[in-house]
Amino acid sequence: MKHFHVKVNPPKHQLIKEVIWSSTINLGVTSALNSKLIAAMLAIEIANFKNWRNLWLETDSMLVYLAFKSSKIVPWNLRNRWDNCLFLLSSLNLCVTHIFREDNQCAYQLANLGLTLSSYSWFNNVPPQVNVKFVRNKIGFPNYRFC
Repeated sequence: MKHFHVKVNPPKHQLIKEVIWSSTINLGVTSALNSKLIAAMLAIEIANFKNWRNLWLETDSMLVYLAFKSSKIVPWNLRNRWDNCLFLLSSLNLCVTHIFREDNQCAYQLANLGLTLSSYSWFNNVPPQVNVKFVRNKIGFPNYRFC
C-alpha cells in the first residue's frame, strides 16, 4: 500500500472472553428432552440475569436445537417458561449448535453430580468431579462411545 500512498487503518480486533462456569440441579424423574430444555432455559435466564449479551449454547439434543427454530417441539408443561426465554433472547446474541454426545462428557459428569445434590449448585470453576473430562476435552482428546 506504500506505493499508492494509502494509509491503512486495520480494525481493532474484539476481545472474546471465554467464561467457564457450570451449574447443576437435581430435577428428579423427568424425560431427557425436558431436562435438556430446562438446562437451555436456565442458561438463557442466567445469561440475562448476569447481563451477558453473548451466549453460545451447545447441546447434544437435536430436538433442543430444533426447538429454537420451532416451539412446537417444546412440551406443553414447559411452554410458558420457554416463551419467556425466547423473549429474553431478543436482548441476547445467541448461537445454538449441535454437538455429538461423545463431545459432551462434561455435561454428563455434571448431570451425574446433580443427581447427588439436593439443591441448585453454581460453580465458578470446574468442579473436581468434572475436572478430568474437562482437561481431556480442553487438550483435544477424543471420546468414543461403543455400542
